[in-house]
Amino acid sequence: MARSARPADLGMLATRLLFGLQSELFRRSAEAGFGDLRPRHGAVVAHLDEDGLRQNDFVRLAGRNKQTIATMIDELEALGYVERVPDPADRRAKLIMPTERGRRLMELSDRVVADIEAEYAATVGRDAYEQFLGTLKKITTKRLPPR
Repeated sequence: MARSARPADLGMLATRLLFGLQSELFRRSAEAGFGDLRPRHGAVVAHLDEDGLRQNDFVRLAGRNKQTIATMIDELEALGYVERVPDPADRRAKLIMPTERGRRLMELSDRVVADIEAEYAATVGRDAYEQFLGTLKKITTKRLPPR
């Protein structure tokens, strides 16, 4: 059987899921005034926290190297989504904090993802979707750093 005729494997399905979610998220973000974001920024934006995180936390959570994360944080800071502030627990360290613009983006992202998840659940049924999420979490926490 030709490779192109094979059923989609896990990698293809995961890619379709990610790119579909990402495409809708960035489309709706652009419509809401966040058109300066790029998909590469998702590695940081997805993990923004109101209480702030250190750069190394983003490296661990996103599974990217320090240089890549530092570049993304620099870009997001220049765009007004995050700021670096001293960490009260360690004055030598900096916390990456969302700005007001960053918090608005986080709120929008949460709503968009919830809408998309509701669409998926409506497609397959709430129970099937919850089971899918549970299975996906088991698989990914075995392979990826925990959140």
